[in-house]
Amino acid sequence: MPPEWAPHTATWLSWPKNPETWPQDLKDVEEVYCQMIQALTLGERVRLLVDNLEEQIRVSAILKKRNIDLESVQFFHTPTQDVWIRDYGPNFIVQNTQDDKYLGYNRWRFNAWGGKYEDLAKDDGVLDALAPFLKIKRFAPGIILEGGSIEVNGEGVCLTTKQCLLNPNRNSHLELQAIETCLKNYLGVKKVLWLDKGIAGDDTDGHVDDIARFVNPRAIVTVYEKDPQDDNYKVLEENLRALEKMTDVKGESFRLVKLPMPRAQYHEDVRLPASYANFYIANKCVLVPTFQDPEDRQVLGILDNLFPTRRIVGIDCRVMVRGLGTLHCATQQEPSSSTISS
Repeated sequence: MPPEWAPHTATWLSWPKNPETWPQDLKDVEEVYCQMIQALTLGERVRLLVDNLEEQIRVSAILKKRNIDLESVQFFHTPTQDVWIRDYGPNFIVQNTQDDKYLGYNRWRFNAWGGKYEDLAKDDGVLDALAPFLKIKRFAPGIILEGGSIEVNGEGVCLTTKQCLLNPNRNSHLELQAIETCLKNYLGVKKVLWLDKGIAGDDTDGHVDDIARFVNPRAIVTVYEKDPQDDNYKVLEENLRALEKMTDVKGESFRLVKLPMPRAQYHEDVRLPASYANFYIANKCVLVPTFQDPEDRQVLGILDNLFPTRRIVGIDCRVMVRGLGTLHCATQQEPSSSTISS
């Protein structure tokens, strides 16, 4: 599995439409998607899942009003329940040869984050519906795993959390060693690093993409909480201490870059998983969730220093996070290769 900053052919998205995820906010979330697509299409193709031709026509009109280049948007008529394609979409992997790069993908199983949402578990079938379009090598590891639960550095390391991958609501028949073996076999990594828990409000049981992200093979961005009274303070301090002891495949320590957490976000008294770590690295830009928080500016500056060749695009995700996810959760990168049509 290539790292996210490796060149992309495309970014995959699913158009938002589930009224139970955003009962009163769908129009605002559509605006977030327009901003995402506008930024992404300046550097790569967007492959966009919509239910049918009728929805494609409606969405095309919305994008056209924003002067988005529709030539850079490829629609797929694939019904979905929700937008979180990071977790149910194709986990692309690459085989490098002397002359070319061959693309394949892992078809992990999806059970809606440990069986929490019976209706959303239907998105387990999205990859089967996409298979005729992809026409590339497909692997079936046979275990339940969401894309937001894994991070790779492109040089043999995978970062994940025990709270998620060892949760009995995923693969209760497998212990740590068996899951490590599976990750090594299907992601092409040599070393698996385990953090303990994720942030408060995260219904995914601690996805790593809300707490710690590789930004190059030797550097990890990790979030921290300033307020000792906040529910995240102890958990994130423990994660930081664990990261300080971790090493790459050569036994060398990682450079750690700390991002502050935004102030606690709530909707109808429910804690939301608002985190700056849920950014997405595209070819020409980095999409960063913002929350109209005093820390927004500092975070955008830190990421600007880390990605000097990419434009940092802050997108207000205060409404989107009410659906319990933001930008990284809603995207899936397709690495560059010559084995899938553009």
